[in-house]
Amino acid sequence: MTQQVTKAVFPVAGLGTRFLPATKATPKEMLPIVDKPLIQYAAEEAIAAGITELIFVTSSSKRALEDHFDKNYELESELQLRDKQELLKVVRNIVPEGVSCVYVRQPEALGLGHAVQCARPVVGNEPFAVILADDLIDGAGSPCLKQMIDLYEYYKTSLLGVEEVAADETDKYGIVASTPLENGVSRLSSIVEKPKPELAPSTLAVVGRYILSPAIFPIIENLERGAGGEIQLTDALAKLLQQEQILAYEFKGKRYDCGSKLGYLQATVEYALKHDELQQSFSDYLQSFCISR
Repeated sequence: MTQQVTKAVFPVAGLGTRFLPATKATPKEMLPIVDKPLIQYAAEEAIAAGITELIFVTSSSKRALEDHFDKNYELESELQLRDKQELLKVVRNIVPEGVSCVYVRQPEALGLGHAVQCARPVVGNEPFAVILADDLIDGAGSPCLKQMIDLYEYYKTSLLGVEEVAADETDKYGIVASTPLENGVSRLSSIVEKPKPELAPSTLAVVGRYILSPAIFPIIENLERGAGGEIQLTDALAKLLQQEQILAYEFKGKRYDCGSKLGYLQATVEYALKHDELQQSFSDYLQSFCISR
């Protein structure tokens, strides 16, 4: 792969069952961390990495997500009328100039591999990123996807964002076996979807950041259903590995698993403690609350 990565795919068609009833009418990606929805954090990370085309793989229940990235003339007019210039700037800059949004429907909930395949007509024959908004990553000085694109520009090969997980949690992730190349970068030798701890090749887990070769598309197209009766991206990556090199990258930063209630609450607390308007008052509140317990 020699082309630049300018497109990012956001699979957002899931039902969000772990957050019911909150997600009965509201997409899980629209759940806020302080004052921004999860999907906006993911989009901002992509834009900061140089992505100019945001491809959202949606379902019929995701209109709120589409509306969030669209213009709202009535709201902007009201903010302008009330001279709320800072809020107006915030609303207008959700999608900066030069960045476009494309929406593709996933007709059935057939897994992450199928969701990625739905974006094929838009991605075309180019390398592309995949971001799972559930995995909110606070990059250590540099957005996670930016770190990965910098590595891609050097290695010109598919990359998976990975991190170490507890041995008893391997059955929640795609797990890789790999050989170190340099600090934080290793070459994959195998990948398996949600292995039991006693069968896991390592404790190095794939999280929601990928840079993929377009060669993944014909593989997914011919893939049989895997775990859970779904078309698993992990299975497609295992086959891609037989054709070309794939690297694993232990990114710098902290991941919050916002697909779980605990991870979501942890992210909310820690992002509030870094928020310009809230950090001191919220810190004071937490201290007083803990003392009173």
